[in-house]
Amino acid sequence: MSRRARKIVKRVSLDPKYNSELVAHMIRVIMKDGKKSVAEKIVYGAIDKIKDAMAADPAKFVKDEKTFTDPLEVVSASIDNMKPQVEVKTRRVGGTTYPVPVPIAANRQLSLALRWTTQYAGARHGMGMPAAVAAEIIDAFQGQGNVIKKRDDVHKMAQANKAFAHYAWGN
Repeated sequence: MSRRARKIVKRVSLDPKYNSELVAHMIRVIMKDGKKSVAEKIVYGAIDKIKDAMAADPAKFVKDEKTFTDPLEVVSASIDNMKPQVEVKTRRVGGTTYPVPVPIAANRQLSLALRWTTQYAGARHGMGMPAAVAAEIIDAFQGQGNVIKKRDDVHKMAQANKAFAHYAWGN
């Protein structure tokens, strides 16, 4: 019998306004110092700004012949666009450390995408946090922006170290 403790999977609560697991997760990632109401204002404000941008320029929100009308669909599509598929982890083999590309689990993909969104939205100066989060989400929806650049950098790093993929055991 294994001595390792079982991993407890926490059940995610839904947010009260949109009844969405994704929005609740975004609120939790953006929250600082336990100020959930501030994080809710930021996320809901960002969704409202996305809704306003969709009303102002609907041609901007057409992708693969599909027109997006719901701001939550735009948020979901942009976060799917932000998620990295592989990352580089270091493995120590015979006294040498190798950067090994490994696939990423779905929950970690989501966590990384939301963390990067928060990080780069906070780095945008000259606008409020809701506007910055909305701008990052809209940029990611269009396949550009800081988060997409970060994802591409992670993928390039994994591609460059593909030669060490045979060291990827016991993920």
